[in-house]
Amino acid sequence: MSSAFPYHKVIIIGPAHPLRAGGITTFNERLARQFTKEGHQISIYSFALQYPGFLFPGKSQFTDEPAPIDLDIHTRINSINPFNWISVGTEIKRLKPDLVIVRYWIPLMGPCLGTILRLIKKNKHTKIICIADNIIPHEKRIGDKLFTRFFIKPVDAFITMSDQVLNDLRMFTTDKKALLVSHPLYDNFGAKITKAEARKQLGIGNTEKILLFFGFIRKYKGLDMLLDAIKILKSAPTPFTDFKLLIAGEFYDDRKLYDEQIDKLDIKDHLILHTTFISNGDVKNYFCAADVVIQPYRHATQSGVTPLAYHFEVPMIVTNVGGLPDMVPDTIAGLVAEPNAISLAEKILEYFTKGENDYQAGVIEEKKKFSWTKMVESILELANSK
Repeated sequence: MSSAFPYHKVIIIGPAHPLRAGGITTFNERLARQFTKEGHQISIYSFALQYPGFLFPGKSQFTDEPAPIDLDIHTRINSINPFNWISVGTEIKRLKPDLVIVRYWIPLMGPCLGTILRLIKKNKHTKIICIADNIIPHEKRIGDKLFTRFFIKPVDAFITMSDQVLNDLRMFTTDKKALLVSHPLYDNFGAKITKAEARKQLGIGNTEKILLFFGFIRKYKGLDMLLDAIKILKSAPTPFTDFKLLIAGEFYDDRKLYDEQIDKLDIKDHLILHTTFISNGDVKNYFCAADVVIQPYRHATQSGVTPLAYHFEVPMIVTNVGGLPDMVPDTIAGLVAEPNAISLAEKILEYFTKGENDYQAGVIEEKKKFSWTKMVESILELANSK
């Protein structure tokens, strides 16, 4: 281990197995492996209870997949039990890690994480670095600002993965150091396979044009706009008629609203619905089967779907919101649409008129920017700063 980076005992506080492998869980586990690879002693303190049942929109918070044997995961934190916060904070304080990396994505976690961090700081040894996915949440609630201010105070420095989150952070603090670092690639879902092989696994024909919407279905992600765009494409004269929108991910919104919209638009024949939780082992099939990945978000900071698309080298169509255009430069790694159905339809048409090959080289070149080594270096740079 380089003497420039003296941190050896590192703890990540955030979601990990057996919580379902959404973006943050996957990120934390992959980051832990990178710290191990670079010679650090790493463990993860995860949640025994992340969300109360009435606040969790999916079917289950937990996975049936086996635990990773190469990671030291402590399933300890209860997000709504203050006595647990004191217990966990005291435990980590006594362990005296050199560095704690804490994830922050929703103000609901502010009281829990802020309390744990305050207790850890009492050992007068541990540096605390936050990787902030969001500072201002997608879905706002009473208490958000208060909870976020409470969380921020014991943190020494921040990593953000979009300019928007960095700007949001500066609304709460101007004196804490922060670095903007690109979201690394999710390279732990297996190697790229052929389109034909992936489509065979999913039962999709080889001649169809496949548009992929991937991930939990929530209002801010704009699936309803994309459905309207599919109706526009279906109704307009286009050079391609045999196209399907593959929707892969669990509903975190009221499914009834989407089903009613699909019936009203009469577009069911252009949809493939795989609206259950997608296991890690199946992720490659969806991306490798796609001709293009579409992120029709109404607003965004960064997206974990983008690094997946880059890993499997699939071009993207994204909306011009948050950090998405920075991650997917227009006409290079894909196309950037405005967040409305007409613009999405126009960009889908433009994409297939030009052809996938027009963007493939750009995707492969842009892919080189997203490195886990760079993420670790940036965290340690902040940890070593005064």
